[in-house]
Amino acid sequence: MSEHPILGQVALGYAPVVDAQRMVSATRLSILPLRPDAPLDGAALLAALQPAFGEPPKPLQLNLMSEAGLQGLAVLPLPAQAQLEWPAFMSASPEAAEAILAARKNGTGLLLKGLSANPLSPELRAAFGRVQLDLDDARRLGLAALQGKNVLVSNARGAAEFDEAFKLGAACVTGSPATEAYEAPAGAGKQEIQADLQVIVELMSRLDQGDDVERLEQTLKRDPSLAFKLLRYMNSAAFGLPVEVSSFRHAIMLLGYARLKRWLALLLATASKDHAMRPVMYGALRRGLLMEELAKGMGDAEARDEMFICGLFSQLDHMLKQPFAKLLQAIPMPERVRQALVEGSGPFQPYLELVRAIESESVFDYRQAAEQLMLGAEEINSCLLRALAKAQQLE
Repeated sequence: MSEHPILGQVALGYAPVVDAQRMVSATRLSILPLRPDAPLDGAALLAALQPAFGEPPKPLQLNLMSEAGLQGLAVLPLPAQAQLEWPAFMSASPEAAEAILAARKNGTGLLLKGLSANPLSPELRAAFGRVQLDLDDARRLGLAALQGKNVLVSNARGAAEFDEAFKLGAACVTGSPATEAYEAPAGAGKQEIQADLQVIVELMSRLDQGDDVERLEQTLKRDPSLAFKLLRYMNSAAFGLPVEVSSFRHAIMLLGYARLKRWLALLLATASKDHAMRPVMYGALRRGLLMEELAKGMGDAEARDEMFICGLFSQLDHMLKQPFAKLLQAIPMPERVRQALVEGSGPFQPYLELVRAIESESVFDYRQAAEQLMLGAEEINSCLLRALAKAQQLE
């Protein structure tokens, strides 16, 4: 018997909510009914989504694409720091007004999504703390209308659109911070891997070559902050080790070289000091954890670790500003990871396409990718919620 069968009725998607300092201030979770005419039980949905809120609850912005489901959810007390997106076109009816006021009474934050054809009553307008506009609407309104108005802009795609939305006056932007393939600007010279990441790359190469523990330790000691971060990851709840890891040597004894590679990959994907890369690192971590969760049904530990690395590295070209073909010359990658990232082929490619479909919030792409892998929506959504919860534990 399934614990949350309602997860079989929806497609879930997620995106970072990014502020002007390029900090990820919240996660936007989109809930799209697989059958638009099917009713959604608000209480059952709220129970199923609990892992995404985290403990203690982290900021979560809910984008529920169902009028009846949204009204059902609005009257329930939500966890702290939850916000509901409320489409402007759904705010005129008496039922909607009742749900909006109930949400406000419960302390739920509300975002008015889109432009309303008819002005809201002062009472209803006061229930919304922020307005959320599509990037196209923001462009039409322009800087004078947005600046200083606490406006959130949605559906930005890539760094250029994020920058454009902030220049228009957006307080926050949500969408996909990186396009799928990095292209070096015209006239750009050769890019070297950042000096602060060289130690990680060297450690990965030494692990790949089977160097002894002493040489690995000497390499790691060149960057004490890196050693601290690695041990912090390993002792997090998401890692789930039965004992506390006290040293790099201890970690190797517990994990072995193969398992350690995945955590060095995590460090490489999240160690950039470039503030503009924070949203990309957010996406890389969740991709890695989601692909690992999706791989658990394989019964192959090596495949799970490689799927984790595949998701993590899928945006490494943007973080290191080099195409994957060049990155492979410096960073060792498993063959199946290389096939997916460079050639767009191999056994991991369909899983990467599923993750991209989840991020794009497209029901059509979600169905197509799920059917190719013969995975049900309930299984996929459960994997996603576990991945989001683990990501919060690691951050």
